[in-house]
Amino acid sequence: MTTHLANEDSPFSFWPRVREFAVPASMIETATARRRAGDWAGACAAAGVDVDLDLRTLAVSHGREFVSRLRSDLRHLAPDLLRWHLPRIAPDGLLRPGLTVALARYDGAGRGGRPVHLVVRTPPTWADSGQRISLTLWEGFRAGHGAGPGHPHPHPHPSRRFRLDLHRHLWDARRTDELRTRSGAAAARTPGEPEDVVRRTSRLTLPPGAVPDGRTAAVDRWAAEADILLRAEDGSGGAVLVRLGGRRRLILDSAGDGGAGPPALRVRPAGDGGAGAASAKGPALPVLPDAATWTPPDLELLRVGAIDAGRLHPLVAAALVPDVRPHDRRGAADPPGQPRFVECRGARHRIGLVDGVLVPLDHDPAELRREEILVALSGAPLPCLRAVDEAHRRPDCLTGVRERLVHGDIAGALAVVEGLLGPEALLRAGALRDELEAAARRRITYGLYRAGLTGPAPHRLPPREPRPSGLRSRPRHTAGR
Repeated sequence: MTTHLANEDSPFSFWPRVREFAVPASMIETATARRRAGDWAGACAAAGVDVDLDLRTLAVSHGREFVSRLRSDLRHLAPDLLRWHLPRIAPDGLLRPGLTVALARYDGAGRGGRPVHLVVRTPPTWADSGQRISLTLWEGFRAGHGAGPGHPHPHPHPSRRFRLDLHRHLWDARRTDELRTRSGAAAARTPGEPEDVVRRTSRLTLPPGAVPDGRTAAVDRWAAEADILLRAEDGSGGAVLVRLGGRRRLILDSAGDGGAGPPALRVRPAGDGGAGAASAKGPALPVLPDAATWTPPDLELLRVGAIDAGRLHPLVAAALVPDVRPHDRRGAADPPGQPRFVECRGARHRIGLVDGVLVPLDHDPAELRREEILVALSGAPLPCLRAVDEAHRRPDCLTGVRERLVHGDIAGALAVVEGLLGPEALLRAGALRDELEAAARRRITYGLYRAGLTGPAPHRLPPREPRPSGLRSRPRHTAGR
């Protein structure tokens, strides 16, 4: 097993930071408590999920039977677990922007018998502050009631590559035990999987350079996952497209031996011209979901020792390492308000919180006023005053605060700042205040995006001038020609 995750040059070295900051322990605890109490909307709010659907309106437009099925899924939705498993991108491990991910499919529930999809959406890059996501429905080429923000989503159609409707164990609290088998951590048969599915993909020889550096393909699971995909696509056999990043494509053929033996698996390179896309030769090939193509990052982190099992999401830890009891992911931080020591003029002085403000504790007020006047006149400050000023402008915890802000943990970032400077502190100009102000501006941008008041939108673009026909590279096609 490669140890690429321990190498900081790896494109996926961000996963340990993601597991530490992206889904904080406070979010998991609050969302779990509300979900177990039956408050699925409250669980979504705790996990930073904006709910863009109205069950009462859907009961009128789609019927009570559909709403009953939908409500059952929503009550068992673990939004913190969903956030844990959503696809992320380098270098910071942020959620993949502009994505629509299908969570469940309800056949025949839409108008005219069309299927209805429960989907989760990530905002575009320019509006992804706070890493918030939205939960809504998608039906045909338009969203259902309460479909989302006033601003149109850049990719409203559910992604064929990033889909979780075939991997409900990544968000449905009723099926999290399946993660051990579906991730390849165990060789047991997946519940509901046919007995005749044989995992022979490990014998496959992938073409040189098929898998990019820093990733591990879950080839041992490809046979079973391809079978699950084909059955979901109303096919009992055939080929599936495996996307390995960039322009790397493979086609996995599954051909039975007349029912007399297990499936024969073959891997062949995908031809040029966009394999898998619909063409005159036939419909597009089904795409093996990204969650089935790669080994889950949690399993890789455990194998290389980059993370302790107790630091995983409790539902993930229970599935992957059932014998290990998860411990408090918040860690053993020092109690807030505890004095810190500074070497000051040959003595060891303390700085700590007094009335909610960080101040030197071993200097009397008159001395501090004289020193502050001296500093205003370009004098050298006391080491204690210098330490307080450094804590305001560029504290040691700045990296942790920045990581929390980037991943949307505003409450956690403010808790760190208040524990250091006190809740009544007035921030001074510096890197810390710049980070907090930038996070506030990005949050406003996201609110404007939700309201449809900013960003590129068809109704705000000026009308384009018609292009002169003489400048066209080819004549425009007209009816009857």
